[in-house]
Amino acid sequence: QVQLVESGGGLAQPGGSLRLSCAVSGRTDSRLTVGWFRQAPGKEREFVAAFWRGGTPYFADSVKGRFTMSRNNARTMVYLQMSGLKPEDSAVYFCAADATLILSSMRLPAQYDYWGQGTQVTVSS
Repeated sequence: QVQLVESGGGLAQPGGSLRLSCAVSGRTDSRLTVGWFRQAPGKEREFVAAFWRGGTPYFADSVKGRFTMSRNNARTMVYLQMSGLKPEDSAVYFCAADATLILSSMRLPAQYDYWGQGTQVTVSS
C-alpha cells in the first residue's frame, strides 16, 4: 500500500509560480513510479510529469520547460515546481503512484493504483 497526500495548490497569476508537494508513505523504493496528473472541469485526467521508477523525470509536452520535478533523498516527498503558469494550467492536480508500470504506460492514469486526494490550482489574473 502507498499513501499519497498533495499540498501546495492555490491561486497564481499568469506567469507566476507554484510548488506542489506529494508526501509518499508506505512504499518508497526505487521501483515506485510517482507521477502528477491534472484534471480540468469537463476534461479527462491528463499526464503532467512523472519519475518513472524513481529515475529521470518525464514531462508532458504542454509543460516541458516550465515545470520541473524533484524529490528528497528519502523519496518520501516529491515536488512539482510550476513556473510560467498559464490559465490553461488550471485544474485539480493529483499525485499518483504505482510499482509495476512499464515505461509505455507511464502516461496512462488508469495504470496507476494509488492516488492522492488532489489539490486545486487556479491561474487567473
